[in-house]
Amino acid sequence: MADMSKTRLWDRLPPIPDDKPVLIAGPTASGKSELALQIAERLGGVIVNADASQVYDCWRIISARPSPQEEARANHLLYGHVPFDQTYSAGHWLREVTPLLTGRQRPIIVGGTGLYFTTLTEGMADIPAIPPEVRAKADQIPLAELIRDVDARTLERLDLNNRARVQRAWEVLTATGRPLADWQDETPAPVLDLADAVPIVFETDKDWLSDRINRRFDLMLDMGALDEVAAMQDRYDPILPAFKAIGVPELSAYLRGQMTLDQARERATIATRQFAKRQRTWFRARMKLWHSVQAA
Repeated sequence: MADMSKTRLWDRLPPIPDDKPVLIAGPTASGKSELALQIAERLGGVIVNADASQVYDCWRIISARPSPQEEARANHLLYGHVPFDQTYSAGHWLREVTPLLTGRQRPIIVGGTGLYFTTLTEGMADIPAIPPEVRAKADQIPLAELIRDVDARTLERLDLNNRARVQRAWEVLTATGRPLADWQDETPAPVLDLADAVPIVFETDKDWLSDRINRRFDLMLDMGALDEVAAMQDRYDPILPAFKAIGVPELSAYLRGQMTLDQARERATIATRQFAKRQRTWFRARMKLWHSVQAA
């Protein structure tokens, strides 16, 4: 049955010329990494990560990074290469992925971080670095206050439930004196034009995806996700982006005796479903020109 499902998915794909990068975006747990492996094995290419949680070296299981067995099937880049305490932004990712576009192997860029794909194919504003003291101050401000202090035009472009995006807008306005929307409107040409790539975005049935999310978190626990989080408890810092990966705060709370394992599992799966909903919303709004492929 699994092989038949893979065949049906393959048959839905657009043509993939040998000389074009492949972009695969999709919500968490939708099977996009497996498709990237199929393309690499059948048509050739190097798989490049476009998932913000999978860049960190401390999380393989909890972030659903490819396993060592999967990595042995094809070359993988930009996975698990960033220390847990290092800041890593879409700008960092864009600088690392750009030279790979002209490398010896065709890149197959796969992930669920929509911002990475839009910086690649729509361009990225040249915003000055945010001073550490501004970021430290922003970390302490409640989301509602951040929203209140951001200009209306920028707020129209944001998911107001996504603290990282709202905080970024607040930091830019505070540090530069200019709204993030102004910087975005001056964005230079993109590194990769969609016409020069094969952009694929997964469309998923809500119930089908929810079932996969529920089963995947249980599988993560069976594979040792709790041990992975426990190994980082002495360095746990909820402010660092690495520790905001879904499942990490919940399992950390269990390890500190603040909730039961069942409660941690339930909260993590709810958080994952909410995240997947935000991903689907982003993809529908920002990837209208991509090839939409039904994942199931």
